Amino acid sequence: MKRRAVLAGLGALMLPGGARSEGRMIDDFSGDPGARWEFVSDRVMGGVSSGRVAFEPAGEGVALHLTGEVSTKNRGGFLQARRDLPQRLERGAQGLELRVKGNGARYYLHVRTPGAVMPWSFYQAGFEAPERWATVRVPFSAFAAKGGVIGGALKPQSVKSLGVVAYGADYTADLWVARIGVY
Repeated sequence: MKRRAVLAGLGALMLPGGARSEGRMIDDFSGDPGARWEFVSDRVMGGVSSGRVAFEPAGEGVALHLTGEVSTKNRGGFLQARRDLPQRLERGAQGLELRVKGNGARYYLHVRTPGAVMPWSFYQAGFEAPERWATVRVPFSAFAAKGGVIGGALKPQSVKSLGVVAYGADYTADLWVARIGVY
């Protein structure tokens, strides 16, 4: 497709318009998303970032809205909305697909597996959130192990939780996510 743009260095693909795969939906934020998602910041480890997660109408239905100020002071640097997955992902899944908009900043997906027992162990892949709604695909091959305790390639069928994260730099977070699925 000519209109696909590869996000340089991130391994993510931005699809045109409202393009959507036929994969399994992880969350469309209907029902009671506040019961499924939790907000965590670097304050749990002495950081000073401040923010919140809310579920608000967004022209695409209800969307997760992660906002705040990310600060790397005191060895911090993250704001995160995360949820446990009620079932594991399919073995043949190629990646995660998100419907997002934001302030053009870089954001991340963090996934955890049973081998990621320490809080700082996870697999991470980045994407950019453009100012207009876009569908972003993040292949599982783009996820890298972080935290030194886990290793090897991410196996989709081992993913037990998912986080949408503002991470690693001093900036204002303003990320909307209308849906997350698997392709």
